[in-house]
Amino acid sequence: MEAAERIQQFLKTAKVYYLATEDGDQPRVRPFGTAELFEGKVYIQTGKKKDVYHQIEKNPKVEICAFMNGEWLRVACELVPDDRFEAKKYMLDQNPDLRGMYAENDGNCIVLYMKNATATFSSFTKAPETLHF
Repeated sequence: MEAAERIQQFLKTAKVYYLATEDGDQPRVRPFGTAELFEGKVYIQTGKKKDVYHQIEKNPKVEICAFMNGEWLRVACELVPDDRFEAKKYMLDQNPDLRGMYAENDGNCIVLYMKNATATFSSFTKAPETLHF
């Protein structure tokens, strides 16, 4: 299994992960739930009107953390916006509950993919494993 696929599967199975951004000199952390593999990259979704997106625009370097079954995953990466209709459609098709808030051409929906990512799987029972993608 490729690194991107493994990361996406962990995030998707965990159901909730936490995304940390920078807001001036203040870190901001919030729960997210979207994680899809599209064109070999891990994508997430948010709204262009949200503070989180404005923070990512200013500094695309983020960290993601998820915990599941005694194992946790931390991903340090850059998030790159992809405003293509096809990418947004794929994300919304995979997460139909988002369609109540977003549409491909609503001017608000945005998907972002992970770039220059370092993912570390950790637990209390084995040595950390680091992947790059």
